[in-house]
Amino acid sequence: MAEVVILESKAAAGALVADEIVRLIDEVKNPVLGLATGSTPLPVYQALRERLTGHDVSHVRGFALDEYVGLDAAHPESYRSVITREVIEPLGLDPDLIRVPNGDLETIRHAGDDYERDIIEAGGVDIQLLGIGTDGHIGFNEPGSSFASTTRLKTLTEQTREDNARFFDSLDEVPRHCITQGLGTILRARHLVLLAFGESKADAVAAALEGPVSAILPASAVQLHPHVTVVLDEAAASKLALRDYYRYSYDNKPSWQGI
Repeated sequence: MAEVVILESKAAAGALVADEIVRLIDEVKNPVLGLATGSTPLPVYQALRERLTGHDVSHVRGFALDEYVGLDAAHPESYRSVITREVIEPLGLDPDLIRVPNGDLETIRHAGDDYERDIIEAGGVDIQLLGIGTDGHIGFNEPGSSFASTTRLKTLTEQTREDNARFFDSLDEVPRHCITQGLGTILRARHLVLLAFGESKADAVAAALEGPVSAILPASAVQLHPHVTVVLDEAAASKLALRDYYRYSYDNKPSWQGI
């Protein structure tokens, strides 16, 4: 069972996860972060800005979950631009050590295999940050994705495109294809940290954590991982049948255990 942590705010969630990332950076020789984009992980990145002051981050490697296909890497909503703007520059990371899947149409046929090789050569991901879509996707693994899937080209659902249209001038500008780490790739990370905030995520969270494991709900794959931490606000946790137990369990865990 995943550890479910229910907190009062996004800021509190960001602080909790940021503390765990700082511990990793300080204690592990070559830490590798799995970087999610979108609005969900922003509280973590914001909390890291102050917590990493004075810490050596020159050795930190990172791998983004996904990228749009056919969108210029210089476009402000490409995930290369987002990672640079929200993570690399504010945290002082070495841009040469932070990778994003290559969405260039000229190299897309082998881009997935290239990315898999790079992750393996880096020693694998230590902490993988994840959000969850309203339809239960993680990364850009849409409903129906194989639990054994690796980094590959995917076609985005209309629901995902509509959800992401808020970042573009119109729905027509949202790409129809992406390259994303697969569910199998994500499950290889040593620690998964899934964050969700707001009532709109409550149904997907409950189905992913307490429903059956099924390809129709890709986020349910986290039930198969030995080390998962799910960090929620009250609204996102509102549909969980075991939410009182999750609170009790977290309140009574050993202080040395971390997340």
